Amino acid sequence: MSVGPPRRESPGFSTIVFVVLLSLVLGAALGNTYLPRYFPRIGGAPSLPLTPPAPPATPGPLQGPPLTVPRAVESEESAVIKAVEKVRPAVVNITTQARVQTFFGVFPQEGAGSGVVVRSDGLILTNFHVIQGAQDITVTLLTGKKLPGRVVGADRFTDLAVIKVESDRALPVAELGTSSSLKVGQMAIAIGNPFGLGSSVTVGVISALNRSIQISPDFVVDNLIQTDAAINPGNSGGALVDSAGRLIGINTAIVRDAQGIGFAIPVDIAVSIMNQLIQTGRVVRPALGIILGGEIDPLIQRSYGLPTDHGVIVQDVPPGSPAATAGMTPNDIIVGIDGQSIRGINDLRRALFERRPGDRVQVQVIRGGRRITLTVVLTELRQ
Repeated sequence: MSVGPPRRESPGFSTIVFVVLLSLVLGAALGNTYLPRYFPRIGGAPSLPLTPPAPPATPGPLQGPPLTVPRAVESEESAVIKAVEKVRPAVVNITTQARVQTFFGVFPQEGAGSGVVVRSDGLILTNFHVIQGAQDITVTLLTGKKLPGRVVGADRFTDLAVIKVESDRALPVAELGTSSSLKVGQMAIAIGNPFGLGSSVTVGVISALNRSIQISPDFVVDNLIQTDAAINPGNSGGALVDSAGRLIGINTAIVRDAQGIGFAIPVDIAVSIMNQLIQTGRVVRPALGIILGGEIDPLIQRSYGLPTDHGVIVQDVPPGSPAATAGMTPNDIIVGIDGQSIRGINDLRRALFERRPGDRVQVQVIRGGRRITLTVVLTELRQ
């Protein structure tokens, strides 16, 4: 047997497969990692830049898409602007001066409020408390022109007054609306002279209707409009208008130490009172012709052993008065009028203000533990 170098064998099938797979892996790595750095891709995305990228630009204000205002908001703003432009020329500033007697002498006292021109010849509707006690009244128009004013008539029970100015030209007039159809939630715009800042405008809604507020211990104003349109000192007597610029109320009061609670006299009541003030200078109201005492409540009933826990005590009955003619006597307790329960003085006042002088009313009184009905012919209230 001859001896020579070992014979070389040809590679097997498994070896060939291994080599092919290794070539594919290495080719993919080179193609995706190293080659793109030196050769641009063909038909693909551009290769990485050979120069460093430029530094980022300095940040500027954010630019968002163009703002779009909802149609409802645009329409509401437009309504407010049109309403204000329509009525503001008819809203005036009122400044007053009174002379107050003190221990050191007589000193002037100034006040400020607002008013609404209701007739082009110079009739202006405002609040009673704006002109109360004033010796001098000055009305300032939107144009800045100042005119002296005088009181035509005033009514403290509704806190309304009418004043008159003389002008050489017709004054702009507020369009009168109606308060009988007002709805809670509808827009309300207040215009006035708060803190001397003339022609100020605030916007809100009607928060409630037929509100009553206590002005003093024995005096309540009824049937008021409540609004959250901001009303401040100096707004008194100014205009409360709807979205069409029509007068719906005369601003009159606020709840101090509260936010968004203001009140206005409904225009229907204001016009009725205004017409009476213009025609006669006063408002005619009915009365029983008696002097009232205190109110009865459960505590007073228990303390004095009274036969009722509600009502109004009659303190005195002047001779010749309608109540005296009907047989009413001191210490009677009024508990009803025409079947309507009377729990206190405010109930009695409301019941009477719905009538007129000359009307006959059935007054229910408690006397000595017995309930008696008296027929009283109402007389005119002396204010």
